[in-house]
Amino acid sequence: MEHSANHLIHESSPYLLQHAYNPVDWHPWGDLALEKARSENKLILVSIGYAACHWCHVMEHESFEDAGVAEVMNAFFVNIKVDREERPDIDQIYMDAVQLMTGSGGWPLNCVCLPDGRPIWGGTYFQKRQWVDVLDQIAELWQRNPSEAVGYAERLTDAVRKMDAIVPVAVHKPFSHDYLAGILKTWRGTFDMKWGGYGRTPKFPMPNNWLFLLRESHYSKHAETQAALAVTLERMAWGGIYDQLGGGFARYSVDGIWKVPHFEKMTYDNGQMISLYAEAYQQKPESLYQRVVAETFDWMEREMLSPEGGWYSSLDADSEGVEGKFYVWTKKEIDALLGNDSGWFCAYYQVTEQGNWEHGNNILMMGQSPAAFAAARGLSEEDFLRRIAAAKAILMQARDLRIRPGLDDKVLASWNALMLKGCVDAYLAFGETRYLEAALRNAHFIAAHLVVDGRLMRNFKAGKATIPAFLDDYALVAEAFVALYQVTFDMQWLRLAESLVEQVNTHFYNAAAQLYYFTSDQDPALIARKMELMDNVIPASNSVLANVLFDLGHLLSRQDYVERAEQMLQNIQPDMPRYGGGYSNWAILMLKFLQPFLEVVITGPDAKTQADAMNRLHLPNKVIVASNTAGDHDLALLEGRFVDGETRYYICENHTCQLPLTKLEDAIRMIQNLSLRNLA
Repeated sequence: MEHSANHLIHESSPYLLQHAYNPVDWHPWGDLALEKARSENKLILVSIGYAACHWCHVMEHESFEDAGVAEVMNAFFVNIKVDREERPDIDQIYMDAVQLMTGSGGWPLNCVCLPDGRPIWGGTYFQKRQWVDVLDQIAELWQRNPSEAVGYAERLTDAVRKMDAIVPVAVHKPFSHDYLAGILKTWRGTFDMKWGGYGRTPKFPMPNNWLFLLRESHYSKHAETQAALAVTLERMAWGGIYDQLGGGFARYSVDGIWKVPHFEKMTYDNGQMISLYAEAYQQKPESLYQRVVAETFDWMEREMLSPEGGWYSSLDADSEGVEGKFYVWTKKEIDALLGNDSGWFCAYYQVTEQGNWEHGNNILMMGQSPAAFAAARGLSEEDFLRRIAAAKAILMQARDLRIRPGLDDKVLASWNALMLKGCVDAYLAFGETRYLEAALRNAHFIAAHLVVDGRLMRNFKAGKATIPAFLDDYALVAEAFVALYQVTFDMQWLRLAESLVEQVNTHFYNAAAQLYYFTSDQDPALIARKMELMDNVIPASNSVLANVLFDLGHLLSRQDYVERAEQMLQNIQPDMPRYGGGYSNWAILMLKFLQPFLEVVITGPDAKTQADAMNRLHLPNKVIVASNTAGDHDLALLEGRFVDGETRYYICENHTCQLPLTKLEDAIRMIQNLSLRNLA
């Protein structure tokens, strides 16, 4: 039965538009819906999800497309649909509420609220009968005993507001390697040394966790950490979580061996995974890492790039209503496509007649390296890789004829920033101009379409940016611009980063906590003004900003920025031992304070070329400034550092520089020696 459009029909979010013809009278979040609830004294039902969410689709099909269910929802509630990717501020509040009520959370997220938005009940996915029963009970409670609902809402909302309360540290406790070692001792106990990642399911890649562990082990040389990192990077790249044909990682694996992914592919994961594998390559140049970066970038550029230069958000887990159907194969299909080559191909990717997954289907997954597989068959690795590439091309051509998963084609500032930085990091590691060109294209897109009158916008769709940015957008875009400056040495990116930080200092700062709110004081107030403090699949906006303040403070000679970053870390430090993985980006900042942090200044006619060469190496705990001529900068770090016709290297620490050097290899040696100085 065809239904008329509801209030979502004019939205730009693909997720909201998916629900525009539901019989449920959905509203977008906004004054119209909130005023309707107040004027009619109706409870609000907030339902939160995102376009690539499998169980969101299931609940829509079972309940929200059902006329009988819609009748109950419309009779007793003002129904509001929220795209969590567009409005993480709303999602954060009601996720906290549901976690307090139930001990867990996830999407779809469903929360019933008083007419003023304060929550009284919530949960995640419900089967149709359950859903209707619960709604009937809540509606009856509201009609029979509203004071009970109000009392519960008051207590719950107060708890939500207190969840991220922080008392700033007045007396600073010195950061120490012993403190970090204590955190790491517990952390290492969670490693899965056989399959990588952590010894639990589902398995999320958690790229920032491994980026910290990569940098920490650069200093500590701890064998177990290095082994865990190596097996994790290898097994993720071999697994079904990685699209062996098309490149790119799925959001997580449902099992402990990275075999069966939850097939949705997100820009925020893949941008970070490019950064992780690129930096891992700088530390240890494995061909596997280079291939992962190249293939993931190729997929993003092929399938996720908008005409304007922005990166789309995600690909759905489902196609034709079936999760993973686009990606899996029967052996019969592969036999028909590859003929005589099917045998070795199926052996390499663990394809069986019965299927290595469900319903006779196979998920392509490596069991050994190309070198080992080739050697066992008397082939050279180079010859085998050529054969693999040819076979994959045949399967890709066939796969491209299938019905594709849904594309969420909105563009988000924070996720674009993660991909922009991924492109910069890929350029740092490999020096390929296509990575830098992609970074610049995306940076110009952000500057042209998402920076409006000095303020950042979160989203872009159909030529419009409509939602003001949140702290994660500001922090991650500023971080990406700081990174981009250090490969282009174009001052516009540094000044844009500085202007975004100043916006944040003016409109997001929580002076009482000496940290930053997730929302601006220029935005309409919600029932709670939250702070994002713990790192997750994306690092916390406060930890990203603290790192930006630290790096930008060194580049711009802004000691006030560095001091604020230190205060933020001091405030968080007491919480770090309880869950190291939840504070990995804060721990990256701690390494910057623990080890010498260097300002590398290169001047003269070959400055930028020499900086490019230096950037190929893994030299963490530094910022780099380069200028060919005295007139193309306005940085204090460069003042008085030019000698006509001569390229010079200045290695500086704590506002003090070593004597200038004239050879790149001498500068690199000095950086390496200084950076390892504080180790016990």
